[in-house]
Amino acid sequence: QVQLVESGGGLVQAGGSLRLSCAASGLTFSRYTMGWFRQASGKEREFVAAISWSGENIYLTDSVKGRFTISRNNAKNTAYLQMNSLKPEDSAIYYCAAKLYGSAYRKEDYGNWGQGTQVTVSS
Repeated sequence: QVQLVESGGGLVQAGGSLRLSCAASGLTFSRYTMGWFRQASGKEREFVAAISWSGENIYLTDSVKGRFTISRNNAKNTAYLQMNSLKPEDSAIYYCAAKLYGSAYRKEDYGNWGQGTQVTVSS
């Protein structure tokens, strides 16, 4: 079965950096668009970033542009989210997700999800 396993979360001070990884198995990784979403306490899950199967197309929500970078290594079946200049408002559980079709931005279009990794940014 499909498994997406996130890692790399943790506690960091404002201005710091973290790199999240999403290791995928049970799917032909190179065919899937990979996305990162986050959910803060009491809020809805929101789109953060996505990368097309080839890496050619990248999508970022406005609040992370210039600070976050999404990438993938199809040979390692892994997607990454490099987060720099972190802010307290970036604190959330971060989820990776995979999809074949539909919008890169819509969480409803992603059929496979990881269990999430907590990111906490202290001020």
